[in-house]
This record gives sequence, structure tokens and C-alpha cells, in this order.
Amino acid sequence: MAAHRKPGRRPLSGGTARTALTLALAGAASATAFDGTGHADPRLSPAEVKSKVDALYREAERATEKYNGAKERSEKAEKSLGELRDEAARKEDKLNKARASLGSFAAAQYRTGGIDPSVQLALSSDPDRFLERASRADRAGSRQAAAVGGVRRQMREMDRLRGEADARLTGLRARQAELRKHKKTINGKLGEAKRLLSELTADERADLAGREDGRAARSSARAAAPGHAEAPNARAASAVSYAYKALGSPYVWGATGPNAFDCSGLTQAAYRAAGVSLPRTTYAQINAGERVPRSQLRPGDLVFFYSGISHVGLYVGNGQMIHAPNPSAPVRLAPIDQMPFAGAARVA
Repeated sequence: MAAHRKPGRRPLSGGTARTALTLALAGAASATAFDGTGHADPRLSPAEVKSKVDALYREAERATEKYNGAKERSEKAEKSLGELRDEAARKEDKLNKARASLGSFAAAQYRTGGIDPSVQLALSSDPDRFLERASRADRAGSRQAAAVGGVRRQMREMDRLRGEADARLTGLRARQAELRKHKKTINGKLGEAKRLLSELTADERADLAGREDGRAARSSARAAAPGHAEAPNARAASAVSYAYKALGSPYVWGATGPNAFDCSGLTQAAYRAAGVSLPRTTYAQINAGERVPRSQLRPGDLVFFYSGISHVGLYVGNGQMIHAPNPSAPVRLAPIDQMPFAGAARVA
């Protein structure tokens, strides 16, 4: 019987050894990752955090302007639906009264038994009086026939109003869903920005805030310098005055004052105080006045930024504007060359 010997281990060739080593290292790396002992992502520098946060704020602002537009459309739809329901209620009341009147007439007809007029004439002790009453009844019958037709028309109108109300309600619900979508986007962007800022030390956050405050102070000094252009009209001057009084107010997305603002909310509130009604959103406000080139800006002009027209400020002279920047900064003065210039409009 042959002896069974345990086979000896064969030495690894060069290629096989390299493969084994690669697999071993990969396994070790995987094990380390699963054990949670791998290296964390490198910490972002304050400058990198600021860059990412600024980008998130711009994205949130674009979503905010979409939210503002959807909110404006939603409010108009809600008002329109309310007016339609009021109209339907008035017409339904009128229809009910007409129905009640017809019901009284039908009951009277039933009580007379619907006797043939020629028989009633033959049985009447006073034919002349009967003919007079019959003539009045015939005229009344014509009026009732017209009333029946009127009720039918009112019922068709009520059906139309109910159908229109249903359509407007569907539209309103779609706009409300759009609002919720934009709100979720905004909160997500702002939440991510807040998380990134929280990873900085208190000193780093203070340093970033100090730089912004320093820029705002220099802008204030330049705006207050003598020789800047005057507003083109009293309304523009009044809007600028309002904006100066709003300095330091917090940025709150969707807000239109008097205690907090987003960017287009501030410009809308400033001109509202001047007796001028501006649209709610940046991309509508840019079309609310006469376009003016950058070289001809005057105080009170609306200045817009970024390719999507997602930010707006109020020009105050000397290359400066007052605007509501983002949740990390209050309403403040800033140079208009701080952001990519997209256009300007002068409100008539």
C-alpha cells in the first residue's frame, strides 16, 4: 500500500508573490476601513470653508428666488379661488331663491287641479271676470316659464363655477407642492453651510466675520464720501433712505421686512416705502424699470448679479450698494464689484 505524503509547499514565483502581496494589502485596507481606524478626510482650511459656504449660499439664494416666485403665484391663486368661491356662494343663494319661487308656483298649480280653461269658463257665474283672471294667469305663466329658463341657466353657471374652482384648487395645490420643494432645497443648502462653518474654530469664524465687517466699513466710508451722484427722482431717493435705515437688519429667506429681509425682499420693501410696487423676485425686478448701463448708475437703481439674476442690491453711489447678502451677514453696504455684475434697472 502506497504511503500518503503531505505535499510540500511550493515557493511563490515573482508574479504570484506580487499578487499575494497586493491582495493582502487590499484586505488590510478594507479591514481598517471597516474597523473605523482609517484616515479621516483632511480638514478644510478657513478659506476653503468660506468658498464652499459662499457657493452654498448662492445656490440657496437661487432656490429662494424660485420659492418667492412660487409663493407669489400661490397667493394670487389662493385669492382668485377665494373670489370665485364668493361669487359661487352669491349665485347659489340667488338660485335657491329662484327655486323656492318656482316651488310656490308649482304648488298653486297643483291646488287648482289644472282644470281646462273652457270648462272653468262654462262653470263660472261671471264669465267676464273669469276671462280677466285667465288673461292675468296667462301672463303669469309666461313669466314663470321665463323664470324656469333662468333657473336652468343659473344651474349651468353653477356647474361651470364648480368646475373652474376645482381647476384652480388643483393649480393651487401644485404651487404649494412647488413651495415645499424649494423650501426643502433652501434648508438643505443652509444646513450644509452651517455644518461647514461649525467645523471651524471660534477664532477662525471670528476672523472671517471680521474680514466681512472690515469690507463693510470701508464700503460705508466710500459711500459717505462727498461728490456722489444724486438720485434721479424723489422715489429713488426715498428707497435709498429706507435701505440706509435697514442696515444691520438680519437676512431671512422669504422675508420682506420690516425687521428682516432677503435680497429681493429688501429692494421691494424699499420701493414699497416710496410708493412703488415692485415684483417679488430678482428675475422679475430686472424688468420692472428702464435698463441702464453700469457706467450710468445713480442712487436708487437696482443692481443685479450672477448669470441667473439671483441677487439684487440697491445702488447708493460711489460704486456701492446696500443689500441683504446671506444668513451669515446682515443688511450692509458692499461694493458692486464684489460679485459678477449682471445688469441694472432704474425704476420710473
